[in-house]
Amino acid sequence: MRLMLRWFVMHGFLRLLAGRAAAAGDLQARLIGDPGVREDPTGLFADIRARGPVVQGRLAAVTVDHAVVHEVLRSDDFRTIILGSRLPGPLGAIERRTRSTALHPLRPPSLLATEPPEHTSYRKMVSSVFTARAVAAMRENVEDTARRLLDDLDGTTGTVDIVERYCAKLPVTVIGDILGVPESERDQVLHFGELAAPSLDLGLPWGQFRRVEHGIEGFNEWLADHLATLRRSPGDDLMSQLITATDNGVSLTEEELRGIAGLVLAAGFETTVNILGSGIDLLTHHPDQLVLLRDDPSLWPNAADEMLRLRSPVQLTARSAVRPTTVGEVSFDRGELIVLVLAGANRDPAVFADPDRFDVTRPNANKHHSFSGGRHFCLGAALARAETEVGLRALFDRYPDLREAGRPVRRDTRVLQGYSSMPVTLGERSGAHA
Repeated sequence: MRLMLRWFVMHGFLRLLAGRAAAAGDLQARLIGDPGVREDPTGLFADIRARGPVVQGRLAAVTVDHAVVHEVLRSDDFRTIILGSRLPGPLGAIERRTRSTALHPLRPPSLLATEPPEHTSYRKMVSSVFTARAVAAMRENVEDTARRLLDDLDGTTGTVDIVERYCAKLPVTVIGDILGVPESERDQVLHFGELAAPSLDLGLPWGQFRRVEHGIEGFNEWLADHLATLRRSPGDDLMSQLITATDNGVSLTEEELRGIAGLVLAAGFETTVNILGSGIDLLTHHPDQLVLLRDDPSLWPNAADEMLRLRSPVQLTARSAVRPTTVGEVSFDRGELIVLVLAGANRDPAVFADPDRFDVTRPNANKHHSFSGGRHFCLGAALARAETEVGLRALFDRYPDLREAGRPVRRDTRVLQGYSSMPVTLGERSGAHA
């Protein structure tokens, strides 16, 4: 009963409101309540854009305007939203009484849910170990991991689920190394991550909410034991370094360490799985772009940004006004919300010529908002770009005739977008690697 009450106040009530508002044509509510939008949101992006830079909805304002998104992400007039903080009185009281003790990526001390000065301190601590040198070393790890995974695929005939066999295994290995996870436990961490992926969504159905809660609680229990192990026997992984890191003599608490580790898993694993799958989908359906990459491999870094622009693995975020302000000629009172549709801003024709076209030579592909911006710009952006570039280049260099062999299945999530499975045929292995 306690769990069902929490579901109702956190998701069930919003599902009811969003469903009614979406049926009435509310554009922001359609992001939550329209099943067709999850499959293909591009039509909704166009509808929102046609009504102006900022569109007022029944639940919140919404924007797909590149300039507005850029402004709000960097504005001190807006802050991130803490899960459950905006529920009306009686519902908020129920949420507080039924709240799980497990850490959530949208609740402090997660970097996604904190603001200065706490956010500044956490980010400084993480940055002290997540250095450019560390990322360069991780790039080498990505290359080695991709090669080993492709070696395991050699000789495979028939249909292969490339998400399961490659796209998921590459980032879980990299994240496992960052968190110091033994190889024997990485499948378990992968399972928790997949269960918890919809935790960023609003309006979850009851069954999905139960699976998310199971994943979050399971990961929290595993992580507490894992951190205790690292304290006893630290390694050379970044998590061990964070355990011993200090800022003016102050170390991260156990709760803060768990919050950072949880965010690393959510942001570093699920998003990378999604962009790898989306990249494969794009390249197999645009063979002309693959030819360009083969003729000029120096285009791969730009191609990775173009994939991130066109298939943003994080579709949207939201901010709350902390004081009266105006954005996009719309006034906001303190506490009012704006939903920033990152994926829509990435297709703004005012910034990107022919924005729905996949073009690996696009000169401003890196102007996308897929890594957020301002003080919440993704700390792992360089690593995500490396995994996308290296992982896909290695795959198509090894299997230049790779083709989709059936309809890929999208993940049942809205904030995060990608594929849960993708059947392919590998084709002949390239003679260059024989």
